[in-house]
Amino acid sequence: MSKIITIANQKGGAGKTTTVLSLAHGLALRGKEVLILDFDPQGQSASYLGLKQEPGIFFLLMSSIKPLEKSELILLRQQVRGTGRTNLWIIPGSQETAVAQNSLSALDKPVSYIRDAIQVFMRNGLDYIVMDTSPSLGGLQERAIWASDFVIVPVAMEFGSLEGLNKTVGIMRNLKENKGWRGSLGGILPTFYDDVTRETKKIEEDLKAGFGEMVLPPIHRATVFRECIAEGQTVFEKAPTSRAAQEYTHLVEQVLKR
Repeated sequence: MSKIITIANQKGGAGKTTTVLSLAHGLALRGKEVLILDFDPQGQSASYLGLKQEPGIFFLLMSSIKPLEKSELILLRQQVRGTGRTNLWIIPGSQETAVAQNSLSALDKPVSYIRDAIQVFMRNGLDYIVMDTSPSLGGLQERAIWASDFVIVPVAMEFGSLEGLNKTVGIMRNLKENKGWRGSLGGILPTFYDDVTRETKKIEEDLKAGFGEMVLPPIHRATVFRECIAEGQTVFEKAPTSRAAQEYTHLVEQVLKR
């Protein structure tokens, strides 16, 4: 069975998509078969890889969760796109994802809905499924977290980001205590780290005081990430010997040890 990793934070601007792509590509470079699921209605995972946005996640979410007919299974598998990178695939998202999110909320679909929906991919030889999410009130992020084996929470080194972290951890606690979630917190990932500013140091101290060893080594602020977005590359393609690539390599190693 595939290991499912959700990258989540209830605050935007924390580097979730960059973390998704860097982790997923890093695992693929280690020979692991990896599928990215882009549950963010902005569809940035595809865009950041230089691919076009498509409503693949919309079709996945709107599929009925019952034993699917052969034609329905074929349709779902047809939503998978190659990324042009060995071992790495994606089901892209688009603005239609928000429509599906609203439908799931209105229909009061169970918290297990996404986990059930991706079963068709979990037994196809994939080692990892990595899910990108966005802050949501419609329950999409909660269902993605419930579907995961563990969650990594990127936290930008600014005080406003701590509120998003607390909300995300609160969601996980509620899912575990009240919804039977069997997953766990995989780590807190400090992002946009700056060695100079007092704000960064104070936030890091607060994180370690609250989460101890769950706080992962940080990802420093770097212009190479903006260059990667502009050129449709991952950090391992754009600057494989950079500090940024080395830091995400460490994250990959942490995930492989689990």
